[in-house]
Amino acid sequence: MKIEHLEERILEYKNSIKTVVKKRITWENRTKELIVNTLKAVETTYPVGWKVQELKWIHTNEAVNITFDSFPEDLIDFTNKIPTYQFLQGGALVFSQLHNGDIEIFVTFPILENWIVPENEIVELGVFTPEQITEKLIVEKIDEFLKEIIKWEIPIIKSKLGFKTQ
Repeated sequence: MKIEHLEERILEYKNSIKTVVKKRITWENRTKELIVNTLKAVETTYPVGWKVQELKWIHTNEAVNITFDSFPEDLIDFTNKIPTYQFLQGGALVFSQLHNGDIEIFVTFPILENWIVPENEIVELGVFTPEQITEKLIVEKIDEFLKEIIKWEIPIIKSKLGFKTQ
C-alpha cells in the first residue's frame, strides 16, 4: 500500500493549524486590544448611549462589540415630549473571532418585543484576518454600522401599501 502521497496533505494540515494558531496569537496580543481601545475611544468621544463589551463565545471564540445600551442624554428632554416613546435597546457592531482565527464583522439590530423578526437578522460587513484589522478599518465599520442602524430606524419606503407604483 502506497501512503507517501499523504505526506503533502499531512504537511498542509499541519501548516493550516499553524496558521490558525498565528491568527489567534495576533488576535490575543494585538487585534482585540486595538478593537477595544478604538471602540472605547469612540464611546467616550461620542456619548450617544452606547457601550463596549468583551464577550466569550462558545469554547475558544471571542468577540468585542459596541452596542446601544441607553438613550443619548442630550435627547431625553426632546423624547419626553412624547411620553409613550420607548428607546429600543440593542443593535450592535460585532467583531467576532471565527473558528479559523479570522474576524467576522457584522451588525445586529434591536429586538422588538412582540414583533416577528426573521431569525438571525444580521448584516455582514466582512471577514478579515487579524492582521487586516486597523484603527482605520474599525472606524469605517463603525460608520457602516451607524448607516445600517439609521436605515433600520427610518427605513426608506419604496411603495405605499395598497397602491400600485409604476
